[in-house]
Amino acid sequence: MALTGKPSTWVYIRMADGDLEAHLIAISCSAPPEGHKRWTLRMLANKAVELNYVDNISYETVRRTLKKTSLSLGNKKDG
Repeated sequence: MALTGKPSTWVYIRMADGDLEAHLIAISCSAPPEGHKRWTLRMLANKAVELNYVDNISYETVRRTLKKTSLSLGNKKDG
């Protein structure tokens, strides 16, 4: 049954449009908050809400958005 089941009826609402994506990139490229070496996904999500770009956003949505744009925070190397 799993191989011949009906198509999914889930409707996914895209949280990060092009405008939010551009704002997240701009924030992530800016200087991190005082006391931090670089931005974390949670800090980026909180900053986007603080600046009223979105009402709420998860750090996972931020991760997927930055990964899509090749700006993953986990790939930075020192030096």
